[in-house]
Amino acid sequence: MFTDVRLVMVFADDPEVSARWWGQVLDLPVKTDVSPTGAVYAWVQAGGVELGFHPADDERNPRGGSPVVYWGVDDLDRARDHLLAAGCEHHRGPLVIEPGRRIAQLRDPFGTVIGLEGP
Repeated sequence: MFTDVRLVMVFADDPEVSARWWGQVLDLPVKTDVSPTGAVYAWVQAGGVELGFHPADDERNPRGGSPVVYWGVDDLDRARDHLLAAGCEHHRGPLVIEPGRRIAQLRDPFGTVIGLEGP
């Protein structure tokens, strides 16, 4: 029934700015689509998953309505340091959740909480 994660959507005040920041951090190209109303949807494609940024809307798509998505990483400390240097803020962890497996959460410059999971 469920196979894999294909799209993670984040609701942002400025979707293109958010996507461009992530594109730079992950060294990935940014794609954009502009609706007839002028709303911008922007995204990057990483590891088969689309990380998309949609305009926040207090009625339909409020900030904070997004799940925490965990990126698999080979070196949690190095990935965390990279994101902190790029402008993220510490949110939680790193925590050992089982032997050989740790997680950490950070908040990007636009308020989105993301997770890292790795050794």
